[in-house]
Amino acid sequence: MSQSEIDVVTAEFFGAFDNRGGKAADVARIRRLVLPDGVIVKTGPEFTVYTVDDFIEPRERLLTDGRLVEFSEWETSARTEIAGDIASRFGAYRKSGILNGEPFEGGGTKTIQFVRTPEGWRIAAFAWYDQP
Repeated sequence: MSQSEIDVVTAEFFGAFDNRGGKAADVARIRRLVLPDGVIVKTGPEFTVYTVDDFIEPRERLLTDGRLVEFSEWETSARTEIAGDIASRFGAYRKSGILNGEPFEGGGTKTIQFVRTPEGWRIAAFAWYDQP
């Protein structure tokens, strides 16, 4: 059961950024999926460590102000290791959208650390690397 629950949380995470077809991205759901003091790290090109709110705010603005439309990202492969109430997922992803009127595609790698809480599996930390 844990694997399928982690798969659901992961799919909800990736889906939070989807604004295809004019629907509103639900980036605020990250607050429910990630522990309040979760750690979020972007490795490059500028190494950045975010709090949950620091991560959400600029993405929410970007996905709602018209600069980034028809955006989605999705896992293309992943492996998850579960040990009791902790789990680690390592996977590749792709993304596409229209940024400032220009279509783009990209991808990279994400690692997500999960913990089982009384409310179910939550993200304790995640980090990503976008391929150049």
